[in-house]
Amino acid sequence: MIKKKNRALLMIFLAIAFVAIGIAGATADAADLVGGSTGSLVKEVQNRLKDWGYYYGAVDGKYGQQTIEAVQRFQNRHGLSPTGTVNQKTAEKLGVSLSGWKPSSSSSSSSSSGESGDLYLMARCIYGEARGEPYTGKVAIGAVILNRVDSKDFPNTIAGVIYQPKAFSVVSDGQINLTPDQECINAAKDAMNGVDPTGGCVFYFNPAKTSNAFMHSLETVVTIGSHRFVR
Repeated sequence: MIKKKNRALLMIFLAIAFVAIGIAGATADAADLVGGSTGSLVKEVQNRLKDWGYYYGAVDGKYGQQTIEAVQRFQNRHGLSPTGTVNQKTAEKLGVSLSGWKPSSSSSSSSSSGESGDLYLMARCIYGEARGEPYTGKVAIGAVILNRVDSKDFPNTIAGVIYQPKAFSVVSDGQINLTPDQECINAAKDAMNGVDPTGGCVFYFNPAKTSNAFMHSLETVVTIGSHRFVR
């Protein structure tokens, strides 16, 4: 009798363990869709949003600004926090599964030269925002991106910061898709290695092109080329 009870208890314990492992595995395998993601799941999300009237762009599997804004419209309509990211709750409302999806090298916008996805994406942003600026000014743009990642007031990933709605004009006008030169790639590397000419700034602007009163009201920490870095 005791042996039977022990066997039954063992079977129950094993069943619980397998369920727990399965849940943990599903959680580990799931990843949110964010700005910069690419792939078939992004296409599926775009298709659904387009069918329901939230998305007006091309179904190209690229999670860019138009997709972010479409997801935000969908989230607002369904009472979800309008982050522009397809997390588990948003995925459930969309009727798609994040289980098993992981960002691939293509999802991270890797360069053909083998640079890491985050570094290359940052180099593209630097190229769009600061080509023609001095090298230190390019590094400074990268530093601002990383300072935002570290700030509780901004998304906590490089892709999230760059593709945050209205954060960078190069995303809106398409310059983010231009191929960066080696100097911008080197500037991104220096920023990632901790070089910060801005002293921790999370904002910058070109006073010749910006009339935004808020930006002009901030304290200028340093001016590099045509950009003021402020806080």
